[in-house]
Amino acid sequence: MHPLGLRHVRVLVVGSGAREHALCRGLKLDPSVSAVHCAPGNAGIAEVATRHEVNPMDGASVAALAVRLGADLVVIGPEAPLVAGVADAVRAHGIPCFGPSAAAAKIEGSKSFAKDVMTEAGVPTGRSFTCVTPAEAAAALDEFGPPYVVKDDGLAAGKGVVVTWDRDAALAHAAACERVVVEEFLDGPEVSLFALCDGESAVALQPAQDYKRAYDGDEGPNTGGMGAYTPLPWAPDGLTERIMAEVVLPTVAELGRRGIPYAGVLYAGLALTAKGPRVIEFNARFGDPETQVVLDRLETPLGQLLLACATGALAGQKPLTYREGAAVTVVVAAENYPADPVKGDVIAGLEPQAEGSYVLHAGTETRDGEIVSNGGRVLSVVGTGADLAEARRRAYETVGGIRLRGAFHRTDIAAPTWEDIV
Repeated sequence: MHPLGLRHVRVLVVGSGAREHALCRGLKLDPSVSAVHCAPGNAGIAEVATRHEVNPMDGASVAALAVRLGADLVVIGPEAPLVAGVADAVRAHGIPCFGPSAAAAKIEGSKSFAKDVMTEAGVPTGRSFTCVTPAEAAAALDEFGPPYVVKDDGLAAGKGVVVTWDRDAALAHAAACERVVVEEFLDGPEVSLFALCDGESAVALQPAQDYKRAYDGDEGPNTGGMGAYTPLPWAPDGLTERIMAEVVLPTVAELGRRGIPYAGVLYAGLALTAKGPRVIEFNARFGDPETQVVLDRLETPLGQLLLACATGALAGQKPLTYREGAAVTVVVAAENYPADPVKGDVIAGLEPQAEGSYVLHAGTETRDGEIVSNGGRVLSVVGTGADLAEARRRAYETVGGIRLRGAFHRTDIAAPTWEDIV
């Protein structure tokens, strides 16, 4: 129970993707949550929350909606509204908000800022250079050598990173961005860890692994994520505790030292190198699609947990608990994603084909009584089971029954090679 004793919490979730569908679903399952609203939501979210047509980037409109609804908590899902200061607008009306301020969200909004914070906090990460001219970028590429890592300094919806052996391609990406961070390549399996923060305290959720490339075998362009799974049977013992001690807590402390308390989720994307965990990037929100599997396993009531973060009461919470077993999510993407995804096609076969599976909507909308595609990543299909093999089988069985013209998905999410990763 939250220390404030709130039993009938009214929650407004901001966003319209599968991450927000997972959040709304988790909140709906919390008996202390009396109402779930979402702005603007999608066709699937409409089944578990009341939708409102509000621009998620308009802080004044989001705050006004929260006031009108009598919301006890606002949960901001995507990064763009956070960087734009929507959380600040909500808090200005005295409403608890799960999501960092614009100043704190800069940890994702600027790769250069994040590197500076990590340097000051002593957080392990790759060496890097911030570049604004082609000459600077070229010099940085030569300093590190291939494979080249070039990141747009600003927000790019998970697609602003180029990792390539082709120097010309790396230079072209740098030239297309106003400002880039060029950094050394970090070799090793990647892990995503979400830490819930209330400005002072922080607690880790169960780590997950996602798949960024569009096609099987990690081929093709970078995407926002094509699938994920948890738990990680290959992860070394004590990994979560080490990441909290070496990465999360020093970062939160450094931001606090700068007068920027961090309240929300701090997402650390890491590479497990031969020298230990190294931060690839920070995000200021729940990752998508990792959220879909992590929240599925979380047993602790979600609403009270997020409210504790938003009200500075995290230290008073009981230790988190998780359901046994595993969860796998597979993203169904629209034709031509991530370049210029085709929209408006009818989706069929949304009823789960396998026991222990369900469908979370991402880019969907309702048109003439039918559900149609309305984005690049259209659906996230979640499979659960006693182990990863069962969860994976159930997810793919349901994916196999979905019909969307031109759609594609990776077939190797949580493939049984994880024991060979390290």
